[in-house]
Amino acid sequence: MDKWNGFIQGWLGHRNALIELLGTFEEGQQDFKAWEQGMSVSELTAHITGSMEMFVQTVKKGEFTPPPEYPAIETLEQLKALVQEETSKTKSALEELTQDQLGKTIDFYGMTMPGIVLLENAKDHEIHHKGQLFTYARLAGIEKLPFFVSR
Repeated sequence: MDKWNGFIQGWLGHRNALIELLGTFEEGQQDFKAWEQGMSVSELTAHITGSMEMFVQTVKKGEFTPPPEYPAIETLEQLKALVQEETSKTKSALEELTQDQLGKTIDFYGMTMPGIVLLENAKDHEIHHKGQLFTYARLAGIEKLPFFVSR
């Protein structure tokens, strides 16, 4: 399980960097979109947190589990609180996964892979979208940004 604990800590380093990044935005900037049809900062952040929870629950249950539905996020403080709460829940869920669950083959949108591989993909998905949020921050005029991973 040491390798699995390393995975969790690696994911948490990226999630904590996301939390730090959200701290650079000002109230109102959570509605910023990089383009008209794009997701806002709030929508993209909720997508990141909801997707990771979806992947973890899918591995836990052994079958596709839809992402959680969140209430409307109207303020930056609500967004930050959501991410903090979801991070705690997801970390706990990751810590509770068993070797059997991690090794079980999962069918995910026509692809089959062991649970641990699905979760590696989930972490990559989160990193990808966090990178988009770094770009959003620059486009919104934020000059001082945190490092891409928190150690």
